[in-house]
Formats: sequence, C-alpha cells, structure tokens
Amino acid sequence: MGKELTAKGKATRRRIVEGTAEVLREQGVGSVTLEDVMARTGTSKSQLFHYFPDGKDELLLAVARFEAEQVLEDQQPYLGRLDSWEDWQRWRDVVITRYEAQGDTCPLGSLFLQVGRSTPGARAIVVELMRQWQESLAAGIRAVRASSGPGTDVDIVDVDARAAALLAAIQGGVSILLSTGRSDHLRAALDQGIADLRRDLEPAGAATPR
Repeated sequence: MGKELTAKGKATRRRIVEGTAEVLREQGVGSVTLEDVMARTGTSKSQLFHYFPDGKDELLLAVARFEAEQVLEDQQPYLGRLDSWEDWQRWRDVVITRYEAQGDTCPLGSLFLQVGRSTPGARAIVVELMRQWQESLAAGIRAVRASSGPGTDVDIVDVDARAAALLAAIQGGVSILLSTGRSDHLRAALDQGIADLRRDLEPAGAATPR
C-alpha cells in the first residue's frame, strides 16, 4: 500500500487477512469469492480494495504470508529454544501434531497454486519462511553443540548443512503425508535426523533417545 496505515487500519487489515484464511481453509482456495470474504469479515468491497488495491491476488498473497508465519508460530515456543534434547523432542512432537492435524491439505501450497509461484512476492514468501525455519534449527544445533561435554568431536557437525538437511527431510515427509495422508515418513525423518544429531553431539556412552 502507498501510505502507512494507522494502528486501527493495521488491525482491520489483519482481521481481513485472518478471516480470509479461515474461509479459505473451510471452502478451498479455488471456490472462495470476494463476496465470501466480505461476508466472513464484515467488510464492504470498497473497504477490501482500500486495503488490497490489486484485488484478490494481493489479498491471497497477504494470506499466504500469514499462513507462512503460522507455520513457524505453531512450532513455538520449542523452535525458538532448542537448547536440550528434551526440547528437540517436544518440538518434534509439535511438528508431527501440526501436520497430522492438517492432514492431506496444505493451505499455503493451495494458495500458491492459485496465485502462481511466479507472482511477484510469492517466491519471496517461501524463501523467507525456509530461511527463518532453517536458521532456528541451526541455532538449536549450535545450542546443544555448545553444551556438549568431553568425549565427542563436535567439530564434525556442519551446523548449517545439518539444519538444511533436517528441513529438507521434514518437507519430504510432509509432501508424502499430503499425497498419502500418512505421517510415517515425517515421523521417520524427524526421528532419524534428531537421532543422528544426538549421536554426533553427545559424549560417548551417553544415553540415547527413547
């Protein structure tokens, strides 16, 4: 938008985005109209175009950004404090619970199918989501590496590469879940990734995760 919104304007815009996200989840991206959005959010067409001058595509991009933020928010507080193996296990459980609840539909993926990944800003949303997610995982790996005691060669762990690999494994597991409705591969990817980290970072002889 051209000019800075007031606090009230920002709140209204967010209310529209959140309401749109709700109706898109319920009805599917392809079938939702602006009239559906207006009915859900209690706004007029002129009000919608005041906050989203480029119409539906701009609104859908805003919802995609909101959904991307939710991906990370739903993993908190554990994603932001992966300081112990217990926290890693709690984070693992939260991720699995989130995607099992989501099932074989992906609101974010559906939005990008609708607006097209080549739409200006669309790819940037995914890139930023993956950057933040990977950086949080890397911070967690560094945290448990820093707390490692004697008896392990922690320098063998390339933190950024491990974080990237773990994120890729999660995305692969999620893709299979979306195709099959089964979370087995996502569970295996998380369990193996965390087990590998723990094996390489814990002192020799330390207890392995259950």
